[in-house]
Amino acid sequence: MNAMTGNFDKVCAILDKYERSPKKLIAILQEMQAEYGYLPEELMTFVATALEISPARVYGVATFYSHFTLSPKGKYVLRLCDGTACHVKRSEEILKALRETLGLSEERPTSADGLFTLETVACLGACGLAPVMVVGETVHGLMTPEKAVALVEEIREKERGTDDAH
Repeated sequence: MNAMTGNFDKVCAILDKYERSPKKLIAILQEMQAEYGYLPEELMTFVATALEISPARVYGVATFYSHFTLSPKGKYVLRLCDGTACHVKRSEEILKALRETLGLSEERPTSADGLFTLETVACLGACGLAPVMVVGETVHGLMTPEKAVALVEEIREKERGTDDAH
């Protein structure tokens, strides 16, 4: 958690905003995640101490709600639909191709370079475009393993161009 090590000013400001009330734990965690991108263990321990509640309670809330994440996500989050329509149209093959290309597994969803996080979701609500993948806010329909890999390569190229410009 390099961004906040030794500097809990933002954390304290968020806690103060919610009057350091344990009843406002979910709102506090939501704002902490918005600030840092995820909920690191040291942050949750700090919050527990500040709110005078057990770290287990904070961790329990953070793991119960699916919108909280305990590990950093990549710059680009790839959400691959595995709902019925997408599954029938072989979204599993896209998942395998992306994992192979990015060096990922179910246990390791974020690429080593921190660029990509691959998630599967139950339904993206675009069944007519199945199989579907969302990158950030952009929906990509009628995906194939080849199209998905090409999209990842395109993003990598763009990122390399960005690096060269600095």
